[in-house]
Amino acid sequence: MALKTAMALAAGMLLAGCASRYTPTPLAANFPTTKQAKLQAAHHWGVISGHIEQQIAAELRKNPPRPVYIVEPKEPTPFQRALATQLTTALVNDGHVVSRSPAGSLKVDLDVQAVTFSANRPQYRYHGERAVLGSGVWLLSEVEAPPLAYLAAGAGGWDAYDWFNAQFAPGDTPKTEIIVTVSVSDQYRYLARSTSAYYVADTDRTLYGIVDPKPDEPKLTRTFQVRGDL
Repeated sequence: MALKTAMALAAGMLLAGCASRYTPTPLAANFPTTKQAKLQAAHHWGVISGHIEQQIAAELRKNPPRPVYIVEPKEPTPFQRALATQLTTALVNDGHVVSRSPAGSLKVDLDVQAVTFSANRPQYRYHGERAVLGSGVWLLSEVEAPPLAYLAAGAGGWDAYDWFNAQFAPGDTPKTEIIVTVSVSDQYRYLARSTSAYYVADTDRTLYGIVDPKPDEPKLTRTFQVRGDL
């Protein structure tokens, strides 16, 4: 172990000595690990609507009470329609007056931006291999999972392992994400604003207003150029 540590330190010092102090562009680096929720059910839409309402309500309480009016897009996507409806419900249940007309009310604008990134983005969920040691106890091994990982005794051991993995959405990293911004304003200023980002399943892109172009149909005819007399 001591030998491995010494070798790692020596390699780090060598790399540090070889690194250039000046580069024409910034070096690409990863962000610290974070988690971003993946929307996979209509219930999830209600959860984020409630979370947005709590953020907005906290800011509205800092100002004199006024009714609010939710501005819906002219051609809303299924997600935008559900977001407006669920946000209205959350505000009413929280004691706020939601007006059916904009006159004399604060305006609540909903903006949903759907973006598409490149497919097959890496997702590093663990550092090393994980192994169950017992009920509620698990180990993250640097090299390889001990045989005990495959022989976890009893349902308690499996429950701990299953809980540890259930926090991550299955499958590859989605290429589709949405940025949801809700703003409360009058004609002069913003009084409250909330912005959040979420993954969405790539198979649900149409629910968020993304229409993929149809693939080109194969050509059924070919043109040949003939030279000379027949």
